[in-house]
Amino acid sequence: MRLLHTSDWHLGRSFHRVPLLGAQAAFLDRLVATVRERAVDAVLVAGDVYDRAVPPLSAVELFDRALHRLAEVGVPTVMISGNHDSARRLGVGAGLFGRSGIHLRTGPEDCGTPVVLADDHGDVAFYGLPYLEPALVKDALRAAKTSHEAVLTAAMDQVRADLAARPEGTRSVVLAHAFVAGGAPSDSERDITVGGVAAVPAGVFDGVDYVALGHLHGSQRLTERVRYSGSPLAYSFSEADHRKTMWLIDLDAEGNIAAEERVDCPVERPLARLRGRLDTLLEDPALGRHASAWVEATLTDPVRPADPMARLAARFPHVLNLVFDPERPPEDPLSSYAQRLRGRDDHQIAEDFVAHVRGGSGPSDRERTLLRAAFDDVRVDTSVREVSP
Repeated sequence: MRLLHTSDWHLGRSFHRVPLLGAQAAFLDRLVATVRERAVDAVLVAGDVYDRAVPPLSAVELFDRALHRLAEVGVPTVMISGNHDSARRLGVGAGLFGRSGIHLRTGPEDCGTPVVLADDHGDVAFYGLPYLEPALVKDALRAAKTSHEAVLTAAMDQVRADLAARPEGTRSVVLAHAFVAGGAPSDSERDITVGGVAAVPAGVFDGVDYVALGHLHGSQRLTERVRYSGSPLAYSFSEADHRKTMWLIDLDAEGNIAAEERVDCPVERPLARLRGRLDTLLEDPALGRHASAWVEATLTDPVRPADPMARLAARFPHVLNLVFDPERPPEDPLSSYAQRLRGRDDHQIAEDFVAHVRGGSGPSDRERTLLRAAFDDVRVDTSVREVSP
């Protein structure tokens, strides 16, 4: 059975205020063409269909057209909600969509209920595990505790129980939207971790033939059977070196991966991250190849130059982002505060602030627990408000 694995469409998103709807429509054209031309048997969409819980009408219309086109092709599609989606809104009409071969899985109650498709070698059971916010789904899944690993383990227990009751030789595919340990994140993903504690081990998914992951925007293979497709477009300059693709996976009669291929997504405009003094960026002939790219320029001039954006735009018409990182010795007290924060999450920054105001004494274990709980409460409250009427 040939699978086309994609995720993280983020319909409705812009790139530094540049609308991406046209580029997203071009990607969906490529997806449908791939389904037609490569004899795909099932399309897998592993969450974050939209960029926010209440997407703009233009994004909804694009999604609606995509569903109609996939239904017309006659190839089944299995789709889950991600942490950017409103699970309840995305799931409206799931029963009707299912009759057209578009199978939406957006709630914890359906984790153990697969979409079953068949080929010449028998059945393949597709299980959809949408983004599972621990505080909201712990009781529904009867998880041991409130953590991402616990709720995903409980969901996978349902998957394995259902699979064990099916005929011997039934192959299995799981779609999940989660931060799995070993994956490389990008700047454009909404954080679902606090200090890394929400990353779940890949072993949670043991016992199935293929795991189609969503959430991280870089295409990557965690194990032979556990993979991220990545986003079809770059949504931050941290993805400048990404090759944006979909996974084309062939499962053989025993559930092994008999063949794999990365199908390239269309690139509307390349990204370039340039660094150096302003005069160098304006005069270096080797940088001329970036004239048509979206550009992020990091200026290292010790003193901020005059009108840097306008001067850069004269050579790089599509410059979108300007960063200042002056060249200074490490001991310089004016060394960039942003540089000191680089790579640190909100919880670590809060702990540093406590240490700063106390003159060097960081939070106690009890205070760290309270800080973590506060960040978790904010994230859960945001999730609840996004789906409220």
